[in-house]
Amino acid sequence: MQAAKNALLPPEMYAERRRSPVASRRDLSLSPLLVFYEVTRACDLVCTHCRACAEPAAHPEQLSTEQSLRLIEVLSEFPAPPHLVLTGGDPLKRADLFELIEHARWFGVEVSITPSATPLATRSAIRRLHAAGASRLAVSIDGPDAASHDATRGVAGSFRRSLQMLADAHEEGFSTQVNTVLTPGNVEAVDEMAELLASLNIALWSVFFLVPTGRALSASRLTADACEAAFERLWLQSLRQSYAIKTTEAPHFRRFAAQRRSNLAASAPAHGAGRKPLHLNDGKGVMFVSHTGQIMPSGFLPIVCGRHPQDHLVAVYQQSPAFVALRDADRLEGKCRRCEYRFICGGSRARAYAVSGNLLASEPDCLYEPPTATPC
Repeated sequence: MQAAKNALLPPEMYAERRRSPVASRRDLSLSPLLVFYEVTRACDLVCTHCRACAEPAAHPEQLSTEQSLRLIEVLSEFPAPPHLVLTGGDPLKRADLFELIEHARWFGVEVSITPSATPLATRSAIRRLHAAGASRLAVSIDGPDAASHDATRGVAGSFRRSLQMLADAHEEGFSTQVNTVLTPGNVEAVDEMAELLASLNIALWSVFFLVPTGRALSASRLTADACEAAFERLWLQSLRQSYAIKTTEAPHFRRFAAQRRSNLAASAPAHGAGRKPLHLNDGKGVMFVSHTGQIMPSGFLPIVCGRHPQDHLVAVYQQSPAFVALRDADRLEGKCRRCEYRFICGGSRARAYAVSGNLLASEPDCLYEPPTATPC
């Protein structure tokens, strides 16, 4: 392990490993595309919708440096190594963060990071993150101005710092991404936000639809009608903007987009439509490891299927009954089971579980009514 930490691959060799035939093939039943590692729950923000219920200090049972390094090594044992997203809390609250990134780079695991907009996110820290090997930096922006964003994040000046982080990251060579949680309070500002982001040189806008978990347990989420209206706005923006737009915990946007493409076949496709989609969902191409090593289908779906380092991540992903069920669209229930879009959508399994307690229940925030007959 010490040799790996002290002898990073040259950039050209690292790129070659990522182009290898094994890494270019991906069967989502064998390898996730994304693994989110919650390196800590420590964070100096008090976001109203925080999934993690973050606290100022790290949990005493947080995975050690050695355990975290081993976790990264195990990721390289998947048939196709996943992309590692270091999240939190605030990853910058962890002293060994740069060592973890360097270790992932050595083992051929690409890394993205989601630091919080706090005084820790200096230009120097961002430069060190990129030098260590992180390739994408994601920043949360939940409103088109300081008043709306800072109220959500609980700290004055957060909006200004988020914009500065994006500018610094772009200048340091990062690919950048903005994450936004849509709520009844900001959904009307989707178009205004889309125009703001167009000026920030981002590669991707990831729009999160609220799941009632963590601090968002009692928060108001969008109704099914409001989701559909938001989908319309996001779809139209996807035709206009140079950056890609995706949804998180709203796979029914794929159903909406498929319907629009069918109805408007002569129109230009949405940005990125030429790439073959993988149709990710909780536990399907996605895996989450908590700060204490709990292995779950996603950070929004708190069903513990194993624990690192006692359980092997590859075995949990491939064999855990919950993960296996989540990847089988024919096991869905209610209207999701008879929906002709179930293989590209499947509904948010996290939201279905949060609302009903049933992993396989219908997506509660989708208004689409599929045919009565069960499709083949």
